[in-house]
Amino acid sequence: MMRLHKLYHRLTLLPFSPLSVPCNRSLLPLALPLLRRPHFASMSSSRFRNLAPLAAEDCAGSVSSSATAVTSFNYDDESSTGGGYRVPPPEIRDIVDAPPVPALSFSPLRDKILFLKRRALPPLTEIARPEEKLAGIRIDGKCNTRSRMAFYTGIAIHNILPDDTLGPEIEVHGFPVGTKINFVSWSPDASHLSFSIRVNEEDNDSSKLTVWIANVKTGKARPLFQSPNVRLNAVFDNYVWVNNSTLLVCTIPSSRGAPPKKPLVPAGPKIQANEEKNIIQVRTFQDLLKDEYDEDLFDYYATSQLVLASLDGATKEIGPPAVYTSMDPSPDHKYILISSIHRPYSFIVPCGRFPKKVELWSADGKLIRELCDLPLAENIPIAFNSVRKGMRSINWRADKPSTLYWVETQDGGDAKVEISPRDIIYTQPAEALEVEQPTILHKLDLRYGGVSWCDDSLALVYESWYKTRKIRTWVVSPGSEDVAPRILFDRSSEDVYSDPGSPMMRRTQAGTYIIAKIKKESDERRYIILNGNGATEKGNIPFLDLFDINTGYKERIWESDKEKYYETVVALMSDHEEGDLHLDKLKILTSKESKTENTQYYFVSWPDKKIVQVTNFPHPYPQLASLQKEMIRYQRKDGVQLTATLYLPPGYNPSTDGPLPCLVWSYPGEFKSKDAAGQVRGSPNEFAGIGSTSALLWLARRFAILSGPTIPIIGEGDEEANDRYVEQLVASAEAAVEEVIRRGVADPTNIAVGGHSYGAFMTANLLAHAPHLFCCGIARSGAYNRTLTPFGFQNEDRTLWEATNTYVEMSPFMSANKIKKPILLIHGEEDNNPGTLTMQSDRFFNALKGHGALCRLVILPHESHGYTARESIMHVLWETDRWLHKYCVSNSFCAGEDPATGTVKEHVSKGTTNAESKVVAKSGGGHKEVSDPEADEFHLLPRSSLW
Repeated sequence: MMRLHKLYHRLTLLPFSPLSVPCNRSLLPLALPLLRRPHFASMSSSRFRNLAPLAAEDCAGSVSSSATAVTSFNYDDESSTGGGYRVPPPEIRDIVDAPPVPALSFSPLRDKILFLKRRALPPLTEIARPEEKLAGIRIDGKCNTRSRMAFYTGIAIHNILPDDTLGPEIEVHGFPVGTKINFVSWSPDASHLSFSIRVNEEDNDSSKLTVWIANVKTGKARPLFQSPNVRLNAVFDNYVWVNNSTLLVCTIPSSRGAPPKKPLVPAGPKIQANEEKNIIQVRTFQDLLKDEYDEDLFDYYATSQLVLASLDGATKEIGPPAVYTSMDPSPDHKYILISSIHRPYSFIVPCGRFPKKVELWSADGKLIRELCDLPLAENIPIAFNSVRKGMRSINWRADKPSTLYWVETQDGGDAKVEISPRDIIYTQPAEALEVEQPTILHKLDLRYGGVSWCDDSLALVYESWYKTRKIRTWVVSPGSEDVAPRILFDRSSEDVYSDPGSPMMRRTQAGTYIIAKIKKESDERRYIILNGNGATEKGNIPFLDLFDINTGYKERIWESDKEKYYETVVALMSDHEEGDLHLDKLKILTSKESKTENTQYYFVSWPDKKIVQVTNFPHPYPQLASLQKEMIRYQRKDGVQLTATLYLPPGYNPSTDGPLPCLVWSYPGEFKSKDAAGQVRGSPNEFAGIGSTSALLWLARRFAILSGPTIPIIGEGDEEANDRYVEQLVASAEAAVEEVIRRGVADPTNIAVGGHSYGAFMTANLLAHAPHLFCCGIARSGAYNRTLTPFGFQNEDRTLWEATNTYVEMSPFMSANKIKKPILLIHGEEDNNPGTLTMQSDRFFNALKGHGALCRLVILPHESHGYTARESIMHVLWETDRWLHKYCVSNSFCAGEDPATGTVKEHVSKGTTNAESKVVAKSGGGHKEVSDPEADEFHLLPRSSLW
């Protein structure tokens, strides 16, 4: 289950470096499933901590054009709670329907910026399009791409003028009206843009993607291929610039016919065997191949013909048709690293573990040599840090014209094997002779985590180990065998306070990214710049440090505003020239935001640190512009420090307005130490980004929102965290609830809890084991029976048979008889996330219903683990708002009305109220407080004060 720490759904800054797509330096990925093997070591070169992946770009939008009927609903009309899509109250709907701002991309030469225009939430008619579920991926057969792919509606180019302001807009034009744009990519010399378009998805021909080219100076666009019959195959890789005038494109083979037909009569039974008694443990992967027909269908859609296409119209097919998964040109453009997968396929693991071949080709498509042909990897152990056997992470050195590097495990890929070294990093020139042995760059005792290259005198190598949370950074001199590697940083990955930051990367003329070396006036030393989060007890204060690797000397050259703003450094903008960068000519791109001001981007230039604003995006939800936000700290009963972000509606004053209904929304996390669990993460000055299904939407409904209260599950030393999961979960929730009650912003009888994915699992467990804390719960896309994920889940890598009691005790399904508070279950019908099959909610609902629990199950047609269609999202918001209105605000489940006073009498379990429990009778503008020995049993509030 993937954890999303923060989502800004309206603003995305696209990487103009190979951070998210190292095998295609200029590609701007549009859909998350299409991202390829992230190079984690180099991700530090550009900070995108607060920016949403483009897969989330459709999380905000305007009214859908879908023909699907959408109706509003009166919550008092119980007869209308049946079928049909509904919409939430306008206070919520208007925020979700706000138009999204463009995504941004800077040219490789840093002289231009793209504004990539986006649309609103997609209608259900798009999400309902047929898709093939094959080998762990989902394919749109009509488009021959991954399914549910987001897109842009237009591209605007702005020149960056000498004073750092933006020139007039140049609109990219020439393509048909209604075009859907994907895979926007700069040529290495920034003179052209490439992108794909699709027009009419109802037509089998025009629904497939074609590649277009636009002149950056004029904005005029044209098809790359003269023949309209050449279509893009974007199931895996799509295209890459080989040089300034040539692209290598994955195309649908021209000889391909109709899709294979499913036989009416199967050839025989489906048989799987393990007569060799191999130990094969796999997690609950979904959408796997089921039979020979699926294998044929996967080959049909995934097979590509590679074509070299020049801007002058010349084309050349290279290599045989195959399932190509990545294409990575060398920095000098002489070679291409080609990866592909092939049979035999598997019915128990996804395509990422299929047999994999990596070959070295010349730039004109001739095979030079095969680097490896890895067998099917069905038996990778489930223990964290286990990996595939053989060569992995094969890449080009960013600081060399054509030198390869890769890693090979020495423990057979099994993290449970104790051995030294565990991984070895090798390098070898592309033109190496067959008899020439690769050079050992470095040996690692932990698991390899990436390399940041600089030159022959400097590279930083990263290694880590999950069980101990240890992470190390090594200084290596690639060109000097007599210089021994040394440890630069050795720390716990959980200890955010000790994080020194990561090196800023600069672009080379070859289009790669290397560690930037900085020169100061009157100083012969060379420095690097460390870009850090700056975690402190008061929140994150990002910084830039000038750092001497040889001496450890540090000098802070930039720091975020501490008082009002939260600023981060996104990237270097002064790297368009070769050689060392001069500190007095440094230029960076920063983002800046506050609690109430949305993110904008700025250029900062040395030596005087001149600031020029680049963007001026409007506030996405002005109706909440004056919301109140506070990062709060409190303590669990075992002494662990906890944090949360408390949001309050605009204009609310607890001393005069009294307590509000409160929604607690969270997601547990595992830690190895109490100290690390208690550290503050995030900043009190960050903008309150509100996603399309965010809990913060209920600020518009006058709720107090306790967002992300830390729920640390700690397993120190040899102890496993999950062995005390329920105990620590309840203790954390109790501390959070006590804190909002102590502050007077929440009433103990009107606190709801909710979460998505592992947060849904948390919600169900809290209602089962801490019913005194919450009046109701909302659980979305969760897993509730851990025996259905027997080979590990989340961060648990023991099997069901190794930790039976833990699996059973953690499963709220096993405690369904204890859940007495109302619970709303929501799940996508097509959930593809490992471990959260839709069946989990189905079976949990039946278990609850079998014990008479007040529960409701909502299955969203066509939706996956996250929800995409406007109709689905609006309905989720309606369901959630109805649930909160009925069982939190009105608390009709356990409330009675006193006819004499008009107040709502609500039951509270003993021991859950404040130390000084009182009955509060609120009338008009005043308060009357009366000490009452029965106050731990009942709390009186007039109905008007609850909403």
